[in-house]
Amino acid sequence: MEAAGGFAEETTKRRYSASAIAYLALLSVISVIVVVRLSGTIGRFDVKPINFTRQIASDPKIQARTRRQQSDVIRRDPHKQHHRAPPLHLTSPPQPLITCDRSHYHNDICSITGPTLLDPTNSTLYPVGPAQSPEPITEQIKPYPRKWEPFTMARIRPITLTSSPGPSRCHVTHKAPALVFSAGGYTGNFFHDFNDGFIPLFVTIHTILPSSGRDFVLVVDSAKEWWLRKYADLLRALSKHPVVTLGNNNGSSLHCFESASVGLVSHGFMTIEPNRFPHGPVSLLSFRALLDRAYSPKAQSNQPNLGSISRGALYRRRPRLVLASRSGDVGRVMLNQDRVKALAEDAGFEVVIFEAKAMDPLKHSYQLLNTSHAIVGVHGAALTHMLFMRPGAVFIQVVPVGAGWVAEACFGKAAREMGLEYMEYKIRAEESSLVEKYGKDDPLMKGGGSGEGEGWKHEVMGIYLKEQSVRLDLKRFKGYLKKAYGKAKRFMDNSGE
Repeated sequence: MEAAGGFAEETTKRRYSASAIAYLALLSVISVIVVVRLSGTIGRFDVKPINFTRQIASDPKIQARTRRQQSDVIRRDPHKQHHRAPPLHLTSPPQPLITCDRSHYHNDICSITGPTLLDPTNSTLYPVGPAQSPEPITEQIKPYPRKWEPFTMARIRPITLTSSPGPSRCHVTHKAPALVFSAGGYTGNFFHDFNDGFIPLFVTIHTILPSSGRDFVLVVDSAKEWWLRKYADLLRALSKHPVVTLGNNNGSSLHCFESASVGLVSHGFMTIEPNRFPHGPVSLLSFRALLDRAYSPKAQSNQPNLGSISRGALYRRRPRLVLASRSGDVGRVMLNQDRVKALAEDAGFEVVIFEAKAMDPLKHSYQLLNTSHAIVGVHGAALTHMLFMRPGAVFIQVVPVGAGWVAEACFGKAAREMGLEYMEYKIRAEESSLVEKYGKDDPLMKGGGSGEGEGWKHEVMGIYLKEQSVRLDLKRFKGYLKKAYGKAKRFMDNSGE
């Protein structure tokens, strides 16, 4: 019975299995028919096929499961780990906040690239914010552009930049960067005020802060009250903010700035090299335009209205020659100045004797030089006023014995860069007062001790610049004045004034 029952049960199972197989076969046939019928419908209704791979890849649960499986594989076979891509570093390492460039002959430059606190009591600048390096950074710089001259730099006070902990709050907050420099050294000599001060300051602004639009704060170390008064108009033309001073017991208020640069960029004696600016050429003519902005409005308010003068009357005017004068025991005095003045008047010039005084307002000097047509003078600081002359005016530099290279370096090159009609009258041995002491045949009288192009020893410089005065050969100088008059008259006629 059990065997019959088992056989019956097995027969029943086989019957049901055959039925199931037949049923499944029927479903498959129906599915094929449906797919064939619907294939045209899919095309008509533009139904896109489902991308099951994309769905799986975007499913977070499947992604997590895949990562676990990959980890299991790596644990089982660590040699496969080298196939993994290295991690990506999306941020660069932090840059130092304090940087210095000490690669230049004339100057060093240091800077803080973020918020900066100035403590005037110790002339120290601190970065404000989290430390960017495990060890404090400290730099010192003397912000005066005569790095090559140790005996001068010894008189310049250092400025410190440090990331060591500093004061925690500001008394005065400036929403502008700071530009720090020194008014020490040779300041007080008119040539050096520009050569080591304002021209390098102008260069630095156009190098470091070219798009600042005067929106920076000048921080000046060792600035005397007379200096601040004398150059107030020029300082205002450079920056729209009041000057902050260091030293001279100027208080203990802590100042904060958006950033800070310390030091001045110099291109050399009285020069600006246009090709050294990253944002377009800047030149001495650009600097002269700054002088115009500083002094021209006030000067012009005191000038006659040239429009009211008839063209004929204007052309009958004599071109004005400024004779730069030196007096006293200073060296390089023009010993026959009165006769030179008379000779220039005979040549057709209106002559004005000009002896600049230390405290004379610069606007008055500018007014005189900017409306003149020629300037004549023995090499010296007063010839720096040639910066106030208009392009096309005449400049005659009287060059003492032994002063050829320094006359060219200080004024000759600059005059040509400014578009002046530059002439040199070189003193001969018989025109120099040194001939009485050393004799005509001494090597000194031939410039033998001048170190042409190499600088001077102090004792030689003292002989050529402090012991020497000049007496011009009037017959020879008359030819220079005649040529200068023609240039100056033409300049006057072409400029209309």
